[in-house]
Amino acid sequence: MAIFSKKSKDIEPFEKKTDFPEGVWVKCNNCSGIIYRKEVVRNAFVCPKCDYGFRIAARDRIAMLIDENKYDELFSELLSVDVLNFKDSKRYKDRIKTYDEIYPKQEAILFVQGRMGGIDVILGAMEFGYMGGSMGSVVGEKIARAAELAVDRDLPLIIVSASGGARMQEGAISLMQMAKVSAALARLDEAGLPYISILTDPTTGGVTASYAMLGDLNVAEPKSLIGFAGPRVIQQTIKEDLPPGFQRAEFLLEKGMLDIVIERKNMKKTLVMLLKFMVDQPA
Repeated sequence: MAIFSKKSKDIEPFEKKTDFPEGVWVKCNNCSGIIYRKEVVRNAFVCPKCDYGFRIAARDRIAMLIDENKYDELFSELLSVDVLNFKDSKRYKDRIKTYDEIYPKQEAILFVQGRMGGIDVILGAMEFGYMGGSMGSVVGEKIARAAELAVDRDLPLIIVSASGGARMQEGAISLMQMAKVSAALARLDEAGLPYISILTDPTTGGVTASYAMLGDLNVAEPKSLIGFAGPRVIQQTIKEDLPPGFQRAEFLLEKGMLDIVIERKNMKKTLVMLLKFMVDQPA
């Protein structure tokens, strides 16, 4: 069984702590196909059989989008605290400590300033591995600051979402972030600066109900689960069968909720083309 935990050099330049499963073979979450791991890595962590994009770490996402993977990290001083002294099966402060050791000075979203196709941008990528990419006070504050910084520096803002929604351990404080980030993005809009929202699998809950769907362009990866409540909850509530592909990116595109669905391997070049149009540069 040792071969199933062997690390592959082909992962470079991606992070060793990526959420992508270890082993020689991996199972696709969408089509249930068994695929050779190296083949998936070479395909930008996308299933070659059904085009489903595996979840990847925030730094891996940034490496795929930022030119030469050169950037300045932003807001790394912001870290969560347990204001409510919350405890479920484990104390919230203990959860924070554990995740901060895995993702130091990052929390559930990482913001950087760098270049994409030669265009200066502020880019944020959510870390699903950090408490399911849940939106707490730090995530909300980082997004609000990123929008304000984009206005100050006259730069486009791009956010890659991957989240289970609001962070229950922070209660109403987490829910308040929805209005806070929406107001910050409204100021970005008033300044006439582009905001591109990229939705990946999964993007749900309060994240979908706020900044994830407020982009000047709402972009998604194929097969991504996108919605507020999960399909199982909705089906149990309305007591009716849901349409095939309900809450998947292609379904939302058909219904007008998304502007475009882009394969991961084409994401950067498509975004660069769109950015050049939106910031009035030759495409």
